[in-house]
Amino acid sequence: WDPAGFCSDGDAREFYRRRCVEIKHGRVSMLACLGYIVPEYFKFPGYLSQTSGIKFADVGTGLAALLKVPAVGWIQWVFFCGYMELFACYQDPDLIPGKLSSRFVVGLTTIKSNTLSGWVFGPFGVPNAPSIADPEIRKKKLNAEIANGRLA
Repeated sequence: WDPAGFCSDGDAREFYRRRCVEIKHGRVSMLACLGYIVPEYFKFPGYLSQTSGIKFADVGTGLAALLKVPAVGWIQWVFFCGYMELFACYQDPDLIPGKLSSRFVVGLTTIKSNTLSGWVFGPFGVPNAPSIADPEIRKKKLNAEIANGRLA
């Protein structure tokens, strides 16, 4: 499915990159949809920020929540997302698109190690879980994930 013709040149590396980006953005979009819907029905008990006296129940939904969260909370969120992007959920070029792994970086150098890095995430994000064995079922589930990501 390529209505804009981005992959019409037949460049396999560019198609691989675009597919990885599509899957990653689709996963973020699906999580964002959950993050928008779930607070309508469930709120964590306790405080979001004890120093500011903000409870989870005080935080609204949608865009109203943006102004309730303290700046330190947003900074924590940015660092968490950066960590996940750079280290914990890394798209290894040797793996199929969407098959994320971890990596260990020291001084801008990726260290290949079976104990410190290289964990491959299986179904539901479980580290080192076995992948779906049946190729037909795996293809069907991956296509469903891409379609749901596009819908989100």
